[in-house]
Amino acid sequence: MLTEHSTKTRDLLQRMNAFFDQHIYPNEERHAREMDAFRRGGDAWQQAPVVDELKVVARKAGLWNMFLPHAYRGEGGISNLDYAPLCELMGRVGWSSEVFNCSAPDTGNMETLERYATDAQKQRWLEPLLAGEIRSAFLMTEPAVASSDATNIQCSIRRDGDHYVINGRKWFSSGAGNPRCAVLIVMGKTDADAPRHAQQSMVLVPRNAPGVTVVRPLTVFGYDDAPHGHMEVVLDNVRVPLDSILLGEGRGFEIAQGRLGPGRIHHCMRSIGAAERALEMMIDRLQQRIAFGKPLAEQSIWHERIAESRCMIDQARLLTLNAAHKMDTVGNKDARAEIAMIKVVAPNVSCKVVDWAIQAHGAAGVSQDFWLAEAYAHQRTVRIVDGPDEVHRNAIAKIELAKRAALR
Repeated sequence: MLTEHSTKTRDLLQRMNAFFDQHIYPNEERHAREMDAFRRGGDAWQQAPVVDELKVVARKAGLWNMFLPHAYRGEGGISNLDYAPLCELMGRVGWSSEVFNCSAPDTGNMETLERYATDAQKQRWLEPLLAGEIRSAFLMTEPAVASSDATNIQCSIRRDGDHYVINGRKWFSSGAGNPRCAVLIVMGKTDADAPRHAQQSMVLVPRNAPGVTVVRPLTVFGYDDAPHGHMEVVLDNVRVPLDSILLGEGRGFEIAQGRLGPGRIHHCMRSIGAAERALEMMIDRLQQRIAFGKPLAEQSIWHERIAESRCMIDQARLLTLNAAHKMDTVGNKDARAEIAMIKVVAPNVSCKVVDWAIQAHGAAGVSQDFWLAEAYAHQRTVRIVDGPDEVHRNAIAKIELAKRAALR
């Protein structure tokens, strides 16, 4: 597991690094400028033209849908371990993952459709998602309940003849703000009287279905994350055919567990990329700035922080690679401890390193002139999304306790 990257990954990583140097880094300012122009015009919920342009280039370069572990009609077919360094690289620039059709929540949604959807559902939704023609959203979290326990959700999915009728309120529905969002994967309850983990189901809902209303975007430390967005969505008597259900009634919790494993580790991979870039920015700033007669880089406290950052990042990276290896070799369910561990470690490491980088930049670090404030907002959020730290620590502890109990 701790050997060099595979030949396939080395080739892809070399090509992706070249792509970033040629197309991503030089266009960061343009992307910011285009999104600022949309905001000044009163509508931030539009795609920056530079992203669409680069998607064409990336697809022609064969840097497309690299996240998909099981090949579907020639798309994907890369292991989690092989994907890790590629996803880490995308974490260095927040919007870059969409250029390669590897952005959340589409990656998790596409994996869900590939694993659980019928052929008809795949043809309608998966294939245009893989082609980058549409976007998607995942609706699980609700404002009225503690959604870290997915069995709490209250959104109802009720049979009515040959349709399901959906009623509920969701929020932090990532991707629902995108103007190209065409399908929502909605988790709700089909049978409140069933056993606790068999009450939930998932259904596919067209974004333009009557009764679907996007109420507002939820900001994170003031960032709206447009045009992606984390939206509050009301589902008011939304009707979808019975063949819109995924896998079957009562299988929603099962699907959620299968979906969230890859999503969690992808977040961790990107978090490590963000931390790595923040460390680079920290070092550059410390070498450039003079305070009290000498460069900041010569002050011992910054030696400690640089060294600690390197140790933490490399530790997190090794934990991520270990989790990816376990997912590839024994499956997501049996890798749940490794996934939980890295989901705790990676965003906390990234938060700390980004925070130190902000400190090294002084007042500039919290301004819009640098990427760091935005990076901190995102990394702090990752400690909550796909399960908060406390839930994952609880899962790890239970596994460890069970190990000891089994020996007695």
